[in-house]
Amino acid sequence: MISVNNLTVSFGGWDLFRDITFMINPKDRIGLVGKNGAGKSTLLKVLTGEQPPSSGTVSIPEGCTLGYLAQQMKVADGRTVAEEAATAFAEVNALEAEIASLTGQLSERTDYESDAYATLIHRLNEANDRYRILGGDNREAEIEKTLLGLGFERKDFGRQTSEFSGGWRMRIELAKLLLRRPSVFLLDEPTNHLDIESIQWLEEYLRDYNGAVVLISHDRAFLDGVTNRTVEISLGKITDYKVPYSKYTVLRQERRQQQLAAYANQQRMIEQTEEFIERFRYKPTKSNQVQSRIKQLEKIERIEVDEEDTATLHMRFPPAPRSGQVVVEAVEAGKSFGEKRIFSGANLVVERGEKIALVGRNGEGKTTFARMVVGELEATEGTVRTGYNVRVGYFAQNQDDLMNGDFTVYDTLDRVAVGDVRTRLRDILGAFLFRGEDIDKKVRVLSGGERSRLAMARLMLEPYNLLVLDEPTNHMDMRSKDILKRAVKEYDGTVIVVSHDREFLDGLVDKVYEFRDGRMKEYIGGIYDFLQKKKLDSLKELERKAAPAPKAEAASEPGVSGKAQYREKQKYDRQVKAVRSRIGKAESEIERIEGELAEWDRKLADPGSHGIDLSDPAVFGAYNGLKQELAARMNEWADLHEELEALG
Repeated sequence: MISVNNLTVSFGGWDLFRDITFMINPKDRIGLVGKNGAGKSTLLKVLTGEQPPSSGTVSIPEGCTLGYLAQQMKVADGRTVAEEAATAFAEVNALEAEIASLTGQLSERTDYESDAYATLIHRLNEANDRYRILGGDNREAEIEKTLLGLGFERKDFGRQTSEFSGGWRMRIELAKLLLRRPSVFLLDEPTNHLDIESIQWLEEYLRDYNGAVVLISHDRAFLDGVTNRTVEISLGKITDYKVPYSKYTVLRQERRQQQLAAYANQQRMIEQTEEFIERFRYKPTKSNQVQSRIKQLEKIERIEVDEEDTATLHMRFPPAPRSGQVVVEAVEAGKSFGEKRIFSGANLVVERGEKIALVGRNGEGKTTFARMVVGELEATEGTVRTGYNVRVGYFAQNQDDLMNGDFTVYDTLDRVAVGDVRTRLRDILGAFLFRGEDIDKKVRVLSGGERSRLAMARLMLEPYNLLVLDEPTNHMDMRSKDILKRAVKEYDGTVIVVSHDREFLDGLVDKVYEFRDGRMKEYIGGIYDFLQKKKLDSLKELERKAAPAPKAEAASEPGVSGKAQYREKQKYDRQVKAVRSRIGKAESEIERIEGELAEWDRKLADPGSHGIDLSDPAVFGAYNGLKQELAARMNEWADLHEELEALG
């Protein structure tokens, strides 16, 4: 579909890419990966035409449309959410206006036999056909389905876009992009502003989408759920792996080992050749051989090995002082801001050593509740209290507001550190990859990932026994997230974590509290247990008969992760959906055949009136053929129902 040919992008004499070539095929699901600065976002900009290449071409066939979601986008004001989403149907709106205009013109004319009248009729038919193809009749339903899937509520549809935070306005832009249904989606970190349910919805939407998807993401679970191909950018070249992200990491490690072995062999050969040249350079009897070796070295294509970033976070939380058995208790707690009630009736008890997750759609109260736990906000209903000897360490989502941009990295820690720990600040900063001149950088020039690391380093300054972590993995790359996850798992205190990152939460928490519709609900188990239960709950809410989970006893087998169980459930759901679809098709065929047989019965009851010769064997051949086809379809229908029963 899209062909990238010998593409080179250079900046100041330095090549970001060098003669890369690859294809994006219809229905491809590509994960674009590479370390920070490798050029992933730049490549998407080149594909859209926003960034011109230094050389090479990008060939996009006529009729192929691109839908590009950048990490940062300009958002419009002056419309309601629904009105802004409806701008995605610009062509449909134009057709609607044209159809209304043509209809008005035709109603006023009486020259029915003229060429001009025929031209108007022809154009009206074309416009109506195009309108139906683009789904003009389903426009409102598509807008509603997409906005609801991305976490909006129906009451939000009439609100002005300017009333929403930046994250929600990014969702509106994503909704517009999805509604345009382009041939190829180019998505740069689309999950940054989404909660777990919206990420899950988007994952399923993209997996079933009829076009192609090229995706940049630090969310490993999302990449695995959507992609079937991984394109890695490294050393200005690309390597194409026909597998999802998790399998790519295994294949990449194998390839790197092969690269290292080939590189070592080549270096030995180069060293031996140079040694020969140096030894016999001035001996006339060896001059021909020396010149041959020199030419051999000039022609050799040097093997390059991508230097792995060995700079690693060293993260270990200080041992937790002993607290009372009950660390946090909420009793009928609620919070309102003026007339707006965020949630009410929240009850929970967090005991010493527990690790729990707070999840839910944005704006439902997760961060509000976390701030109530740390004492930044007071409950307007009920109580939220911490237990005996509880010392709280808080990682806030809004790091920009909590750190002074004019302080240096070192000053940020120095101003809150007390006691002997002040003598170890440089070591602590070094463990979080702030070394040398880095510690003198102003906070305002730090990247999002660097600010997250600095905020995490502040938690190391003194021992806490309750960590409240609000979206700690935002802006972190996959390796840093893994290191943080390991540190939290090894931490011997109590943890409350707000996160939308399923991979980070998997195996970390054993209890999930969901904030939804102004209430808080407890789920025992890990994050994938929660998602599986939620899927069953949503079926019940729709008053559908919820099929039981497949082989429930397998869920309790040792060694089976929550993620594996969840994927098994998704696979089961797809199987049930496929069988039900086939049952629907069989029923449609049965209805068609029964209609044809009824018509035959009517004609055979009065053959003379319908010109049917009963002595013609073809007549009863056709009739009996329909009966046999009906019997076959009925057998197929029965077999499918047995298959459905066997599934659940």
